[in-house]
Amino acid sequence: MEIVLVTKNKEETILLGKNIGNLLFRGAIITLTGDLGAGKTTLTKGIAQALNVNQDVNSPTFNILKCYFSKPLNLYHIDAYRLEDVDSENKNIGLEEVIEGDGVCVIEWPMFISEFLENLDILNIDIRDIGESTRKFTIKSDSSKYDNLIKGIEGK
Repeated sequence: MEIVLVTKNKEETILLGKNIGNLLFRGAIITLTGDLGAGKTTLTKGIAQALNVNQDVNSPTFNILKCYFSKPLNLYHIDAYRLEDVDSENKNIGLEEVIEGDGVCVIEWPMFISEFLENLDILNIDIRDIGESTRKFTIKSDSSKYDNLIKGIEGK
């Protein structure tokens, strides 16, 4: 299933993240693709707000992983950008434990850790900058596990 949505500013992108976050479930894995500055972290801020994360959410580029422990679900935010030129053996830093963990996992730059994502049910959100503050979101999944989520945000 696939839908395409457009936001016109940062606030609408955060609202989209909240709408997604309100429909998430334990074990959900979201991959975010798009150019630098497209809005991956902004969308994640909205998801975090829906999950009642009270901390400031920012890109974990230098840390690679940030964990936000909250109820109803923990949020694990991975930014794999710095793992681009790292071989598979040296990427084994426990990411698979949080990817398939007890909360929600949001992964920026998933192509750099694709070996950990094979055969998993994933919701992919591709974000494109289409001018000024306008963003195009292509939200899709091959897993029926995300059908209700996609239908739910399509109606918002």
